Amino acid sequence: MAGAERARKNAPPREDVLAAAMEMIAERGLEKLTMAALGREVGMSSGHLLYYFHSKDELLLRTLEWSEGRLGVARGRLLTRPGTARERLDAYVDLYVPEGHRDPHWTLWLEVWNRSQSAAAESAARDRQAAIEGAWHRDLVALLAEGVSRGEFRAVDPDRFASRLRALLDGFAIHVAIGLRGTDGSRCSATCGSSWRTRSTPRPERPAGDGVPDARGARFRTAAARILRRTVSRGTDCARLPTCSRSP
Repeated sequence: MAGAERARKNAPPREDVLAAAMEMIAERGLEKLTMAALGREVGMSSGHLLYYFHSKDELLLRTLEWSEGRLGVARGRLLTRPGTARERLDAYVDLYVPEGHRDPHWTLWLEVWNRSQSAAAESAARDRQAAIEGAWHRDLVALLAEGVSRGEFRAVDPDRFASRLRALLDGFAIHVAIGLRGTDGSRCSATCGSSWRTRSTPRPERPAGDGVPDARGARFRTAAARILRRTVSRGTDCARLPTCSRSP
C-alpha cells in the first residue's frame, strides 16, 4: 500500500497524461494507444492509469475533453477578435474542420462516439459528449446572431442555420478525417465557406420603380393576358371566371 501511495504521489499531472495520449494518437495512430504503451510514455504502470481513469473509454473521453478545452480557448480568441462577423465565421469554419486525413482530434472524436454506442455508462458519456457539441453550437449561434444584427448576414434563424451549417461541416469533416478520396481540409473549408456565404449573404434590395420586371411575375402576367384574350374573343362571361386571391 505504501508503494502504491508513493507511485500515485510521483505520478505526472493528469493533464500531462492527456497531452501524452493526444501526442501518441497524432504520431502513431489511435490503434497504438494502449494503457501499457501510454504508461511507458509517462512513466506509470497500466494499473496506475486504470486507477486514475478506470477504463480506456474514460481515458479517451477525458483526452477528447482536454483537446476540446484547448480548441475552446482558440475559438474564444477568434470570436472576440476585431473584424467583421463574416471574417470570424470563416475562421470558425477553419478551426472546425480537420487538417487532413487521420487528424488526431477528429480521429479521437469518431472513436469516442463509436465507443459510446455500447458503453456501460452510455447516458453519462453522451451527456459529456453533448456538452462538447453544445459549446460549438452556442458560439456559432451567437456569431450568426451578431452578423444578422449588423446586417452582414441575411435575416436567418441563427439556431436553425447553425444546426444546418454544422451538419454540413460534420459531413465534410468526416470524409476528410477518414481519408475519402478527393477530399482534404482546405477543400472542405472552401466548400463549406462558399455554402454558408451563399445562403447567408443578404439579397440586394431592388429600388422601387427600377423598371426591372420579376421574371416569374412577367410570365404569369403574359399567360393571364393570353387566357383573358381567348376568353373575351369566345364571348365567355368574365363574371363566371374563377378568381384567385391570397386573402382568406
